[in-house]
Amino acid sequence: MRSKLFVPGSRPELFPKALAGQADALSFDLEDSVLETAKAEARCLIAQVLLSPESAASKKILIVRVNGLTTPHFEADLAAVAGPRLDLVNVPKVESADDIHTVTRTLARLEAERGLARPIGILANVESPRGLRLAAEIAGADPRVVGLQVGFADLLEPLGIDRADAAAIHHLQLAVRLAAGEAGIWACDAVYANFKDAEGFRTEALAAKRLGYIGKSCIHPSQIALANDVFRPTDEEITIAQRIVDAAGNANAGAFTVDGRMIDAPFIRRARAVLAIARQLPPPAA
Repeated sequence: MRSKLFVPGSRPELFPKALAGQADALSFDLEDSVLETAKAEARCLIAQVLLSPESAASKKILIVRVNGLTTPHFEADLAAVAGPRLDLVNVPKVESADDIHTVTRTLARLEAERGLARPIGILANVESPRGLRLAAEIAGADPRVVGLQVGFADLLEPLGIDRADAAAIHHLQLAVRLAAGEAGIWACDAVYANFKDAEGFRTEALAAKRLGYIGKSCIHPSQIALANDVFRPTDEEITIAQRIVDAAGNANAGAFTVDGRMIDAPFIRRARAVLAIARQLPPPAA
């Protein structure tokens, strides 16, 4: 999931373009991009698109960001969108394992009522100081939690921390990535709000890639190609990974050298992961 495009749930005219676009995942949004007075209508619109032939035919990961657990909309949101085509529910402002347990109980009940055989996964947002402190607990709270997503606006703005402070961003990215790593799940990077600043987006995405993030959230279609390019393994990375995997198959010891580097189990696992990602991706655009 190199790119995850947010699509406002109250803008149905954008749904066909998003489904036909190049984003690996779509996150239909019921939270911040939808006015309070439009929440109910947006729920219906997203429910309809999830049941559409276009969604059924799409190979994209389909996600819905619901409203938070403390809002009056949470249960109605889940009830509207839980269905066979929903891959992940994105839960904002998660602050504890108990929050995750509340989501899982609600999902389990809806799945049982509707005869859904495939469990709906959870992408949990880390967007508060408490959520950051308990991020590893959140990540490991339930097998449904498949990823963490860092959210800078909700985390930084109330504290007066400058979003442009690269050192602060790096610290938060690393903390969330390590929390996800402890649970054996992936992490997705936050949005970059200035969609006209392509270089700023690319710089932040590259930093996230170096920390092991799988991709970045996008708020504008112009950011999709940037994310897809940054998070695609390079030809050099694929070549090196193949050398490591080939050497591991021929090695008679737990550690060996490739291109002058000492290689052992963690490097082999990473190389296999790089090759697995490369096999799943479409060929790069000409």
